[in-house]
Amino acid sequence: MALDPAVRFSRRAVLLAAGGLLAGCSRQSEVDPVHLRLATGPAGAVYRRIGGAIAAHISEQVPGATVTTVPSGASTDNIRMLRAGDVHLGLTSLDALITTDGSAPEGLSAICRLYDSHLHLVVLAASAIDEFGDLAGRRISLGARDSGTEFTSLRVLELGRVRADGRSLSQAESAAALRAGRIDAMFSLTGVPTPAITELAQWHPIRLIPLDAQAGALFTAYPGPYAPARIPATAYAGVPATRTVAVPNVLLVRNDLPDDLVYAITDTIFTHTRTITSASRDDAEAVPEAWQINVRTGISTGSVPLHPGAAAWFRDRKR
Repeated sequence: MALDPAVRFSRRAVLLAAGGLLAGCSRQSEVDPVHLRLATGPAGAVYRRIGGAIAAHISEQVPGATVTTVPSGASTDNIRMLRAGDVHLGLTSLDALITTDGSAPEGLSAICRLYDSHLHLVVLAASAIDEFGDLAGRRISLGARDSGTEFTSLRVLELGRVRADGRSLSQAESAAALRAGRIDAMFSLTGVPTPAITELAQWHPIRLIPLDAQAGALFTAYPGPYAPARIPATAYAGVPATRTVAVPNVLLVRNDLPDDLVYAITDTIFTHTRTITSASRDDAEAVPEAWQINVRTGISTGSVPLHPGAAAWFRDRKR
């Protein structure tokens, strides 16, 4: 379902429209309409919220564009759908995107880096699990199938030589299973705080297991997408600051989308970041991760190349 290559956006038109200088003109009179699909994530995931916020603002700000969100398993599922042409845009963690030779999958590029996810290892406060090695033989949620959580948690277990009874559950399913005693621990690679864990902590006291040694192992084995990080004490009620690993998230796009359309999308994301964040502060569906979106870090997509339209926007920004 690749975008019709005949659709073209005038860069001058989209920038004038974004600046309010085409007031009174019909959007359809300036550009042809285009319908895009953006792959997000499963229930209870930050990808679902931030993807919805981005889609809404693109639909509102980019002349002629309408963006529909597509629920998914998350990172690797989104990459699969992008390569198959089922969607045009998608969110992914950087480690799930980079191939073994350090390149991005063929046919895909980045619009920008958005925010960093932190790997959570959550147990109930009364759990006998006190450290990473205690996971051996335990029932553990690895995250939804084809998600970034699954990808990273499997790497962590492999590097630590820990064999556990892994289950493929979404964040919402993981939190419910942990609360009901059907699993002993759950991994979650997500923004901080994340809705499923926040809600879980409201019902039962929880603990986060430190992953600083695992962060070092990941950094050594797979240089590039990983960095040591800390989940702050303010993230979840009653949970102290916890050392872990962070992974950047990027907004991916198919290479066959027109440069001027991607330019306009990039402009919308960075020009209207304040709109997204200010709205989220008062909204029940808050998107605090959007506060991390900024031009300085947005261009940092590692070994994944920027789409030519996005690269042009960043170049123009420097002028």
